[in-house]
Amino acid sequence: MNEKQKEPRIITDRELKAFQNGLKIATDRATIKNAVFQHSVLCQTFLPTRNLGDDVREWEQKQGNVSLLVQAGKAINQEGHFENVGLPYGTKARLLLAHINSQAIKTQSKIIDVEDSMSAFIKRIGLNIDGYTIKEVKEQLRRLSTARLSLGYSDGVRGVQYELQIVSAFDLWFPKDERQRILWPSSVQLSEDYFESLLNHAIPLDERALGALANNSMALDIYAWLAQRLHRIPRGDFQFVSWVNLWEQFGQNYSRIRDFRRDFLKNLNTVIKQYPFAKLEEVKEKGLNLYHSPPPVEKKTIISIPSFSQNTKT
Repeated sequence: MNEKQKEPRIITDRELKAFQNGLKIATDRATIKNAVFQHSVLCQTFLPTRNLGDDVREWEQKQGNVSLLVQAGKAINQEGHFENVGLPYGTKARLLLAHINSQAIKTQSKIIDVEDSMSAFIKRIGLNIDGYTIKEVKEQLRRLSTARLSLGYSDGVRGVQYELQIVSAFDLWFPKDERQRILWPSSVQLSEDYFESLLNHAIPLDERALGALANNSMALDIYAWLAQRLHRIPRGDFQFVSWVNLWEQFGQNYSRIRDFRRDFLKNLNTVIKQYPFAKLEEVKEKGLNLYHSPPPVEKKTIISIPSFSQNTKT
C-alpha cells in the first residue's frame, strides 16, 4: 500500500540561526567577552512576562526560600509633574537589565552610559534597529529606572530582606513630538545598595544564548534559572523538581498545569540548544531531574561571584 509521504517542514531563518548559534556555543565555550550578568534572585524569580497595565503597581513572586517584590515608580514629565510609570515586563526588560548589570560589573562603575552601549548591545544580540524596537527599549528602560525591588530570603526561622532602588539617578530627554511620550535615559546611575548586591550575587550568562532567546520571555527565564542552579548541584548527585513547583515558578500566565507543562517543555527544548552543557531529564508526569552541569560561562574567566544563597533550592 502506497502511503502519501509527508512533505518536510521548512526550517525558518530564525530556527536556522538558533541552530547555528547553539552549535557555536557547543564548540566554543563562553568566556568573559561573551558574558552578561543577571542578579541571582532574578534567575530564580522573574519580572512579568507581559504588560499588566499601568494601574498594577506591584508584582510579587516567591519560589522556595526566595521572594521578589517589584514596585512601579514615577518619573518627572515635561511639565515638571511626576507621573506613574508601569512595571517593567517582557523580553526587553530582561535583556536591558542584563546589559546594565554587565556594564556595571565589567567597568566596576555605578554610572552606565546607556545610549551608546545600548545600541551596540541591541545589534550584538540581533534585535532589529527599527522605530518599534527602539520605542520598546526606551520604555522598558524608563520602567526599570524607576522600579524598586524588595529581595527576601526566609527559611522559616530567619529572614533577610534587601530594599533596592535599581537606579538612583538618570537623565531624561523630552521628545518634541508630543505623540511619543517616551522619556529616554541617556545614562543611569545604579544605587549603591543595588550595585553592591549585584557584585556579590551576579550570575554570568552567555550573551550569544540571550540573543538566540531574545524574543521569548519564558525561554530567557528558564535559561537564567538553569545557569544559576545546575552548577551548584553536587557532582554525582541530582535534584528533583516537581511540575507543581515549576508551575508556581514559571507558570504565571497559566491556569492549567497541563498547558503549562506542554509549553514549558517546548521552551526547555529551545533553551537546551543554547545551553548544550545542561544535564537534565524529564520524569514523566512528575517533573525534572537536574544534574550537575558546567555553567554557561567558564568560571576561570570571570570575577568570583557567590550566589544569593548557596542553600536555596529553587
